[in-house]
Amino acid sequence: MERALPPHRPAGDTPAHRLRRPRRALAVALSVFGLLAGGVAAVTASGPANAATAQGIGSNWYASAPYLMPEDNSPPDAAAVMDATGQKAFQLAFVLAQGSSCSPAWGGTSSIDSDTTMPAVIQTVRAKGGDVSVSVGGYGGTKLGQTCGTPEATAAAYQKVVTKYGLKAIDFDLEEPEYENTAAIHNEIGAARILQQNNPGLYISITTAGTNAGTGWFGTQMLLEAKSQGFTPNNYSIMPFDGGFNGAAAQTDALVKFNQILQSTFGWNEATAYAHEGVSMMNGRTDAAEYFRQADFQTVLDFATAHKLARYTYWSVNRDRQCPGTVDPGLSGSCSSVAQNDWDFTKFTVKFAGATPPTGSPSPSGSTSPSGGSSPSTGTTPCSPAWQAGTTYVGGDKASYNGHNYHAKWWTLNENPSASGQWGVWADDGPCS
Repeated sequence: MERALPPHRPAGDTPAHRLRRPRRALAVALSVFGLLAGGVAAVTASGPANAATAQGIGSNWYASAPYLMPEDNSPPDAAAVMDATGQKAFQLAFVLAQGSSCSPAWGGTSSIDSDTTMPAVIQTVRAKGGDVSVSVGGYGGTKLGQTCGTPEATAAAYQKVVTKYGLKAIDFDLEEPEYENTAAIHNEIGAARILQQNNPGLYISITTAGTNAGTGWFGTQMLLEAKSQGFTPNNYSIMPFDGGFNGAAAQTDALVKFNQILQSTFGWNEATAYAHEGVSMMNGRTDAAEYFRQADFQTVLDFATAHKLARYTYWSVNRDRQCPGTVDPGLSGSCSSVAQNDWDFTKFTVKFAGATPPTGSPSPSGSTSPSGGSSPSTGTTPCSPAWQAGTTYVGGDKASYNGHNYHAKWWTLNENPSASGQWGVWADDGPCS
């Protein structure tokens, strides 16, 4: 959407909402994954744990994969979420340009050549019979479409990601500020088209901002760019939040209007447009202080099912937990700020995939907490050294403030961690003592 606030916000940071999100099937066989850095075993298409992945897990799972940030916002254990919900796929966020180069990096800082966190998460998900899609872009940060110069160069950078992780699905999350850049959008759409040609069966979703009119001027220009290049992805998904949306009725109305935009742009009838349309929501409190609760997700799910939408996802699994203490402490990237049980919102994506979530709570190690993973009944995380206003911090440096641990995403000086917000320089790693 044209957001005033980031679902994926301030450059370099990941918004509370979802830097985005989801997709369709690929019939292509999984190529050998390559050695996982940091001592993680190589992922191959051999063995029973990877048999399903080698053949694909079905487009319904890519189309329902919720966004997950394994390197930020107190990431939960993907395996525990899979056990508790039945979800088989996740949308890993986000790949950006490393600095001003044409090289892909997680969050713009961790090169895919050396990053060890993502390969470990991917291996975990695939070992349980699931799979991942990777989302490129999001809100803020420098995108490869801005730095690579041409569609061919941009595609070559993304092909490195596809090849390294043996991907069968990829999501282009085209948001501010990139989608206001005509040349960058030309490169991104061109790259998606080239990937589609060079990787038969690759599931590609295009995610962009939603407005009460469906999408805004820049979103419409992006669709026209795709039309001019003769490119049709598995789906175009809008994000109906952070734009003055009041509950599910406003979201479904935006989906109807976006359907009309798809019809007029591509000459599709209503049913064909819905078959190429998706929705990517944000659970709980949004950047714009909208609230979307479980009942809203159910209403949009009913709409998506009835109209046979191509995709239904949300930002983010990291936020699919009730905040500790005060239910609504304000916007958070690691909890929803609404009353809920763990993974309530992820279970709606499982239903969209056509599966039934488990009724029990299969997490044997205890309930989860925004501080990451399973939390024991006693004990807390030790606090890092206290934040000092006069100290310079660089990406990865840790500090504590008012009972919470934080880590810096990039260089900073005299920026209070508690005032950083979802898109600021400091990421909240949860309570400490």
